[in-house]
Amino acid sequence: MRKEYKNTKIIDATLRDGGLVNDFFFEDDFVRALYRANVAAGIDYMEFGYRADRNKFNQESFGKWKFAKDNDILNVIDNNDPDLKISLMVDVGRCDYMRDIDFKKNSPVDMFRVATYIETISEAINMIEYINSLGYETTCNIMAVSKCTNEQIVKALLEVAKTSVSAIYIVDSYGALYPKQIKNLAFLFNSIISAYNIELGIHAHNNQQCAFSNTIEALEAGSLWLDGTISGMGRGAGNCCMEALIGYLGMEKYNIEPILDFIQKWMIPLHNNGVIWGYNTSYLLTGLTNQHPRTAITATNNNDICFREQYRFLTYQ
Repeated sequence: MRKEYKNTKIIDATLRDGGLVNDFFFEDDFVRALYRANVAAGIDYMEFGYRADRNKFNQESFGKWKFAKDNDILNVIDNNDPDLKISLMVDVGRCDYMRDIDFKKNSPVDMFRVATYIETISEAINMIEYINSLGYETTCNIMAVSKCTNEQIVKALLEVAKTSVSAIYIVDSYGALYPKQIKNLAFLFNSIISAYNIELGIHAHNNQQCAFSNTIEALEAGSLWLDGTISGMGRGAGNCCMEALIGYLGMEKYNIEPILDFIQKWMIPLHNNGVIWGYNTSYLLTGLTNQHPRTAITATNNNDICFREQYRFLTYQ
């Protein structure tokens, strides 16, 4: 591995972002195999899903990884490998964090990633400080950053920087950004957070087929926390492919072969059985227009290929 990449931290978000594709209905054998593949590949963190509020979501409509209880994690990880840390995501407004998060000493989880929009930064900070007080690592993932002004970003960063987060994430939720824009955002984020010894993260979506290039651009601009999913599995157009990311970083720290084996044994059958994700023209259009992919998800599910009409709707709504 090139010297400048030795401090990278790869987070496998296959269960979490991929769970948005199949409502988190992953079999335990799949999750156990994914955990073992990540251990063998040298991945730094594996995100086991969300810890969503069970009172706000119908538990019968989602698999267990929407709620990711400690016992469910313990049932699939064999002996907790010390080199692979366990992460969960908690959304502002969608998690009863005071009820559902125990002290770190009682949990297999190492880190919670607090996902927030720019408008809910204050509540995110409350969550971060509370979760930190329980002994966990935290990150702050600022979603839909393509909709934010630089002034909003700077204000939010200065507030979050007062907490004990390990990293703050650029999240291109709509897959709307290009590498040059990611580079500029990375420099903006780092110009503020580096003074507080907080590191930068990147979570990219592939609506315009830029997830991998945007992740690499962020890396070269100083991002050390890099999200990937195996085969790019994630909501809508998906995410940066883990196998491509490992291939770029090199094999001194990471090992691509367990990931390739997992793709062959588990991801190809999953896709062949009707679990669909990945780039298509509808997702391109929501990325081009900087829109939430919900309309593209609906169009994809309905086999709607009236792309001109989709584009006009997104452009003129």
